[in-house]
Amino acid sequence: MIRKILIVVTVSLITAIVSCNVLLPERFAINAPIASMLFGSSNPAPSSDIIDERFQVPEGFGLSLFATGIDNLRWLHTTAAGDFVATRSRAGEVILVERDANGDGQSDGTTVLLSDLKQPHGIEIADGWLYIAETDALGRVRFDETTGELSGSFDRIATGIPGGGNHWSRTIAFGPDGLLYMSVGSSCNVCEEEDPRRAGMLRFNPDGSGEERIATGLRNSVGFDWQPDTGDLYATDNGRDLLGDDFPPCELNKIEVGGFYGWPVANGDNIVDPDFGDGQEDRIASAKRPAHPFGAHNAPLGIAFVKNARVPDALRGSALVALHGSWNRTRKDGYKVVSLSWQPDGSITETDFFTGFLVNDEVVGRPVQIVEGIDGAFYISDDYSGSIWRVAYGESGSGNIQLGAPPTGDPLAGISASDRSGLVAEGAALYETHRCATCHDAAQAAPGVAVKTLVTLDPRFDIAKLEALFNTPPPPMPIFSLSAEDKRALSVYLLDMTATPSH
Repeated sequence: MIRKILIVVTVSLITAIVSCNVLLPERFAINAPIASMLFGSSNPAPSSDIIDERFQVPEGFGLSLFATGIDNLRWLHTTAAGDFVATRSRAGEVILVERDANGDGQSDGTTVLLSDLKQPHGIEIADGWLYIAETDALGRVRFDETTGELSGSFDRIATGIPGGGNHWSRTIAFGPDGLLYMSVGSSCNVCEEEDPRRAGMLRFNPDGSGEERIATGLRNSVGFDWQPDTGDLYATDNGRDLLGDDFPPCELNKIEVGGFYGWPVANGDNIVDPDFGDGQEDRIASAKRPAHPFGAHNAPLGIAFVKNARVPDALRGSALVALHGSWNRTRKDGYKVVSLSWQPDGSITETDFFTGFLVNDEVVGRPVQIVEGIDGAFYISDDYSGSIWRVAYGESGSGNIQLGAPPTGDPLAGISASDRSGLVAEGAALYETHRCATCHDAAQAAPGVAVKTLVTLDPRFDIAKLEALFNTPPPPMPIFSLSAEDKRALSVYLLDMTATPSH
């Protein structure tokens, strides 16, 4: 009987999804591994043949599956002994994933540490305590990192946290100030929250006292971490749904105490929200702009700044971010791990780091969280296949991604002279129509405008990279309504215009 019910429910959902995609506008599109999203069950881990065929990591890195078969896997935390504590959120469990003590390259097994919890997600270890964030509470229990054993009872030290809703996960981490930070997602896609702690960040004393709201307007900041050199706090944030394939971008935000980050009245680079932005000019003007935009609906979750010094220069000081992957797009996007590199001018460059979860719209994994093991390798949880991946530098490296490598050669070499001439003309008209020169040409800029002079682009960009830039432009660049053809024409024009230093 249960099996029949599940079949009926699944068929009904598929029918509804197909109907949405066929009959309704693009903004209602659903394209995702629905069964995994709804029921939390894991799919088989990719075979070695699939891994060899699909997956890519940077040159000099090796890739392997460290653990498999862990249903409902979400967050990870490494221990001083080299084990990992992990949450199985839908199962209500916290488990110990044992280190590879026998040297076969895989975890030696798992042990349940705690069960019967309410959607546990974030975990932290400090001063002999294992901290666990349930959807509506913060608790802790004594934990010996060397043996991986608990002692005493689990004590909920902060309760009454708003729980459940669309974004139920609670992530926690201790900051450099010794306080415990917690992200609290919104209850909805877009709305005005009744509880002001929703869509923001809280912090507590280590004993759970002193609850303080430090940031608002963060729709769903599942992951956050502190930049080692500066102590700055950065958090990922998932943009709202149902506004089309390419808007709004998801975000990386630099979190400041008292900061407001736009939701629900503004999206991306403080673009007015069509449902809740009217009449909210003052709130929108006060909102802090994103430090970096991700692709629309990419769903950035875990973020981890690289602390291991035994990595290539291009990766030092960068952060790795898990893009869990879209559902509200006509074609899937995301489903990979990227690196973020801070440039001397303050801008942030995004580069692929670990790909292959999505190929030709087929999904075989969804990355969630990234941690560094005590061995210096990166461990990535995957809640689609119930796996933990290991990416290690200098271990049988067969990767083929070049970190930070710019395109080589003429980016317009594949376009005929006549096509190039026509695209350049179209792009020039678009450049003029959208008054781009008022931001890029000092002679045409208004007083007080910080001009971003266009220099030679081709060492850093090709057509695809510029088209992606137009989809998720970095602040303060505005978002324009451009068709795919417009983006291509404008990209060709900019590459042609800046092909020589004289421009």
